[in-house]
Amino acid sequence: MRAALLQMTASDDPAQNLAMLVSMLKAAKAAGAEIALTPEVTNCVSMDRAHQAAVLRPEAEDTVLAGVQEEARALGIWVLLGSLALKAEPPETRFVNRSLLVSPEGVVTARYDKMHMFDVQVSEAETYRESSGYAPGSRAVLAEAAGAMLGLTICYDVRFACLYRALAQAGAQVLTVPAAFSPGTGPAHWQPLLQARAIETGCFVLAPAQCGTHPTRTGRARATYGHSMVVAPWGEMLLDAGTAPGVFCVDLDLSRVEEARHKVPSLTHDRVFEGPLLPGAGA
Repeated sequence: MRAALLQMTASDDPAQNLAMLVSMLKAAKAAGAEIALTPEVTNCVSMDRAHQAAVLRPEAEDTVLAGVQEEARALGIWVLLGSLALKAEPPETRFVNRSLLVSPEGVVTARYDKMHMFDVQVSEAETYRESSGYAPGSRAVLAEAAGAMLGLTICYDVRFACLYRALAQAGAQVLTVPAAFSPGTGPAHWQPLLQARAIETGCFVLAPAQCGTHPTRTGRARATYGHSMVVAPWGEMLLDAGTAPGVFCVDLDLSRVEEARHKVPSLTHDRVFEGPLLPGAGA
């Protein structure tokens, strides 16, 4: 399976982002990719909730999704929209952060809403309260594409190993981690977390990322870490895309999944256990 990771510096203008994305999808197809994967919030990177409310749409009306469906159909390629920021169905008033898998026929075959919200204070200057603007999902999702079983996740999910173990035990061979990762945490945490998820599950990990400083018409500009990555089931780094936008292709040999799991079959070694007990609660 040949996969193309699209590393982007998306703006807060969905129309501008779609034009950039269509060009990158054409490049991915020309490079022989069977599936192209985009980063988190492909349609709009913005820290301004009022601006988001003005430009974001429900899934059925999102112009970036419609444009990608048309392009996937024209090119005959799978596309994983790492995520789109979308208006949720009423009565929910917050947005959703949704990963969508689009078939070569232009049909949405799977949806996953980000479960874990990035509510952190990385530093005095870098604070995020994702749950104030986005409603979390509650369902893990597997989907088949380009001959592989994908486990869909998004960005901050990568810190919650139990989700990846559940996806792998349910049949995932490839874990997707589209991201708009913080430059405050990225240098220390991004690569080790991705390698840990690959090693623990014996899966390939594909992590397309946003990069650079994102152009904005309103509000504070956001910066993201970049370094889209591909990790093999044994933990080797197959790709580090650095910090500039681009289309990066990697060939995946899915037999390496079974090979890694045969060597270390830890997915079959779960034990039921008690505790832990609080100190002083008894022996």
